[in-house]
Parts: sequence; C-alpha cells; structure tokens
Amino acid sequence: MTADEPAPTPDDVPALGLGTWKLTGDTCTEVVADALETDYRHVDTAQLYDNELEVGRGIRRVDPDENVFLATKVAPENCSYEDCVSSVRASKDRLGRAPDLVYVHWPRAAYDPEDTTRALDDLVDEGTARTVGVSNFTVELLDEFVAHADHRPVAHQFECHPLLPQEDLVEACHERDVLPVAYSPIARGKALDHPVVQEVADEVDATPGQVCLAWLRARNVAAIPKTTGGHLAENFESQSVTLTDDQVARISAIEDRHRCVNPPSAPWD
Repeated sequence: MTADEPAPTPDDVPALGLGTWKLTGDTCTEVVADALETDYRHVDTAQLYDNELEVGRGIRRVDPDENVFLATKVAPENCSYEDCVSSVRASKDRLGRAPDLVYVHWPRAAYDPEDTTRALDDLVDEGTARTVGVSNFTVELLDEFVAHADHRPVAHQFECHPLLPQEDLVEACHERDVLPVAYSPIARGKALDHPVVQEVADEVDATPGQVCLAWLRARNVAAIPKTTGGHLAENFESQSVTLTDDQVARISAIEDRHRCVNPPSAPWD
C-alpha cells in the first residue's frame, strides 16, 4: 500500500491476516517473513506488543514494495491528543512505513472520544496513517466514536470464535459498514476440541482450526490468527474451505461460552 492510494475501505482489508501478539525479537521477524512468503497480505501488530520494529523488518525482508496491509494499535495510555499523535508517528518510524490501519486498542485509560478521534483524524490527514479503526469497543462506544470522527472506522477488532460468536456486535458492524476482525479466532485452542467443530472438520476434510476460520469468513468476519509459525500454511489454506449454510448454523448454535480476554476494565462488564 502506498500513501498516494485512496484510503482503504472495509473491502480492502484482507480476510485473513497474521496476528503477532507475543511474537518478539528475531522470531517475530522470521514469522512475519515466512507468512508473507506463504502469501499472507495482512499483518497485525500493536504498540503494546513491543514488536513493531521486528514486524517492519519482516515485511521489508520479503516485500520491499510494501504490498501488505499493515495494522497497528494505539495503546490505551497513548490516547490523549498529544500522546496519540506522537506515538503513532513513532509507530510509523518503527514500522518503516505508514500503517494502513491504526486501531484504538482499548477504550480505557487516556481514551477520550473527542480528543482521540481528533488526533486520529489529524494523523490520517497528514499521511501518518491511512485509515482508522477501533478494538474491544461495545456497540455504544463504536457509535460514540463514529459521532466524533471525521474519518469513519474501517474495522472493529474484537475476540470472536465459535465459543464467543458475538452475533450482536458482528451485526452492528455490518450495519455500519465496519469490517469485524476476529482476534483469538480459535479461542486459543479451546474451540478445536468442541464436538461440533470436529464433526464439521470431518465432513469437509479440514482441520478444526481451518473450520473455525472458514466459519468466520462465512459470516464476513476477517481473522488474524497468531502462530509462532507451525500453523501458517494450515491457516492460509483455510481460505479454500467452504462450509454449507447448515454447517455454519450448527457451529453458530454452539451454546458453550468462553472468553479468552476479559480484563477488569473491559467495557462490556
């Protein structure tokens, strides 16, 4: 992506990306490079992950032309106007390019809907970021963000998998022309053992992980599974797995619930 291209829309965000949470150092660089060599074209990082420098190195190693959709996130403590502007400029320097998408990582700490959106608007206008998004917001907080922002959010990233389908939040995103992006799309492994997921995997000759990713894609939810490298090809090949409407409905009907990320300050509590 180059700065002189039109700002990304939800349709421009690749449906499958690489999550880089907990990837650090040379391992992070290697995994990012391996992902791009596997033909991933969406990489997700964050200021809180402390790996933007390594992510940028991995991208440049394989794709110096920057044909990669790159997303990062503003840490909650950096969400005041001045800190947001300065920290995202620093993120751009570490990444070696302007990110295509800058999310607000959490609506807490220094986040303020008026000041933070004003900072993000200015960052887009100056070319430091190409577009903006939110993460871990409720529907009400998403609407509040939209009401203050000149640049509408392109994506909303939140935990979503067969054990936390988030029907209302997914529907709200679609109604607002915002792409839902799922982190922890296999519930950190817990969804893989569910009998319904395993049954569908047997029916379509795929792995349970591929079924989870195919189920999200069938619901028009992008996914950014994190891997240390062992599942790069498996996750990428999930794009060739197609589920029937009945299979999608059976997975969506799972009643078991598990939330992987639920800090005390989460806005849904």
